[in-house]
Amino acid sequence: MQTAAQLRTIVEALATPQGRTVGTVAHDAARDYLVDRLAATGVEPYANGRYGLAYSARGAHFTNLFGIVPGADRDRAPVLLGAHYDTAGVQPGADDNAAAVAIVLEVAHRLRESAAERDVVIALFDAEEPPNFQTTAMGSTYFMARQARGPVHAAIILDLVGHEVPLPGAEDLVFVTGMESDPQLESTIRGLSGDPRLRVVTALNRYVGDVSDHHAFRLSRTPYLFLTCGRWEHYHRVTDTPERLAFEKMAAIAGLTESIARDVAGRSLEGPWEGYDTTETDLELLRAAMGPIAARAGLALRDRGDIDRLVALLIGQLGL
Repeated sequence: MQTAAQLRTIVEALATPQGRTVGTVAHDAARDYLVDRLAATGVEPYANGRYGLAYSARGAHFTNLFGIVPGADRDRAPVLLGAHYDTAGVQPGADDNAAAVAIVLEVAHRLRESAAERDVVIALFDAEEPPNFQTTAMGSTYFMARQARGPVHAAIILDLVGHEVPLPGAEDLVFVTGMESDPQLESTIRGLSGDPRLRVVTALNRYVGDVSDHHAFRLSRTPYLFLTCGRWEHYHRVTDTPERLAFEKMAAIAGLTESIARDVAGRSLEGPWEGYDTTETDLELLRAAMGPIAARAGLALRDRGDIDRLVALLIGQLGL
């Protein structure tokens, strides 16, 4: 309950009716609030004693926010844990993406109390939403091109992680893509301890595409995992408000994200890039989480073809 309440506090502070559209007073207020949260968490500024790294692109001005949680071995390339903080217009953006920001900050606090095996960069990206999406102005793209201080060991990106999946029997699911980006990530996922509030389903990123900030890391062939609950009826709407979120599910996702970050920090990710078949693990997790749903659709979940058909069904129903 305590974690859920802490997450709610951050979401409610960020998800105001004014939104967090780039270039607005409300966006600047959200940026300043998040700088204060990073400082209160005790993470180190990323560069030149600052959490905020301003930049200009495509005739506009933006600010990415970063902190560093020191790890046991500071000479190793860091893990990056990230989420974007802007909104797509004047809307509260509770699920998109205040929920993910709150979870990232919560994990930063936990890693600050007990260090991972290497540094973890806490990244709150600007300019993820249209019209900057997948342009040179996108915060994660700009970071990789101009602001990164060195290689990134792996990126863990969260987006749309605040709601129950709007499908009967699947409300507690969280989807993870990118496991195919390095063979060791399969061991990370298989080693996760269960939480009764949450079930994990893995899928190839090609099913949903580069719909968030993991785009920049995939293009640079940096191992990554992308966590999401998919789109829902309040996506990019003024109805995306805090009271609609599932804060206990978010608390479980915070625990999951912490476990993933700690495990990945201890792994040697040496590829090959997208060089192995994830079908067995994908099927195992799908059977456990969505067996009845697949059965009603006439799918036995025996091979990649069955996964393809189930994913097509889910995309049609959920807009993943």
